[in-house]
Amino acid sequence: MPVNLLDLDAEALAAWFAQMGEKPFRARQVQRWVHQRGVADFAAMTDIAGVLREKLPAVAAVVPPSMIGDKLSDDGTRKFLFDVGGQNAIESVFIPEDDRGTLCVSTQAGCALECAFCSTGRQGFNRNLSTAEIIGQLWQANRALGQGEGVRPISNVVVMGMGEPLANFDNLLPALRLMLDDNAYGLSRRRVTVSTAGIVPAIDRLAATCPVALAVSLHAPTDGLRDRLVPLNRKYPLAELMAACRRYLDHAPRDFITFEYVMLDGVNDSDADARALLHLVRDVPCKFNLIPFNPFPASGFRRTPAERVRRFANLLADGGLVATTRKTRGDDIDAACGQLAGRVRDKSRRTERAGASGRTSRVEVHP
Repeated sequence: MPVNLLDLDAEALAAWFAQMGEKPFRARQVQRWVHQRGVADFAAMTDIAGVLREKLPAVAAVVPPSMIGDKLSDDGTRKFLFDVGGQNAIESVFIPEDDRGTLCVSTQAGCALECAFCSTGRQGFNRNLSTAEIIGQLWQANRALGQGEGVRPISNVVVMGMGEPLANFDNLLPALRLMLDDNAYGLSRRRVTVSTAGIVPAIDRLAATCPVALAVSLHAPTDGLRDRLVPLNRKYPLAELMAACRRYLDHAPRDFITFEYVMLDGVNDSDADARALLHLVRDVPCKFNLIPFNPFPASGFRRTPAERVRRFANLLADGGLVATTRKTRGDDIDAACGQLAGRVRDKSRRTERAGASGRTSRVEVHP
């Protein structure tokens, strides 16, 4: 069966070419054609020896996930739907701004963490995405956005889509290395961000192997509340998570951690909550990204009113923190935070349990 070259980072690709008796520079040539130019046809790789071009189709292929949907918002946001087989579909979102183009990518079909306010968790979990399916979202999006010679439409990647990235570490790592590789996408470590709900050992592993910008889905200032909102906290409580964040900063490309905080009316948005956050992160250099909650059916939560969000942000700012409120983008095509809808064939039986309790669900991600 042909090897999918999208599964291989530079080291693995060089080793594969070496097994065929080819020199390392051939791997670099092919990598540039595949990732920098978006070429999947070996016959079109004109600076590669003809004998090798003829040999490659029998042993290798470039197979990204199939793009089955492409919607454009009035504000320029673009949402892509990908078929990843087995009755599963995932989404990515491209967010254009004056100084950057950011792609939000997914790492799992569904999610196993069951965060209380997240409808992805309600939909259940099927499987981890392969490296090819992760980097393939970037490969496909670049092509759809007009990739050409010297043109790279996507300048930033945020791994904040469906799933918990660090729960799929072994497949995520080669994808991150491709994003950073000068013979592939050539992004700086500061322009690649991985979001996590707080898998502490994996945070340390990321620091040791491929430190990029880190965003932590915090959402609560105390263990009692976070245990209910983010059940992973019961395994890795806040003291352990904050210690991991401090350790990560010794390796990180930025001198701060980004904390993501979904604002839930009457749940985590009081003045006392803001003061508790200031105490919690007092020795962790950080910035806060306050996220307006986008309700979904039977979520049980409401969006914090805008004035309360402003007061909360001001309290954090008065305490010396940088706090920004995420701007809603792409809501007319359901591409805003919490609005993305993929498709998951649930293996966790969570949807069955939710149905028995009368709850409805759909997939969301947080670009």
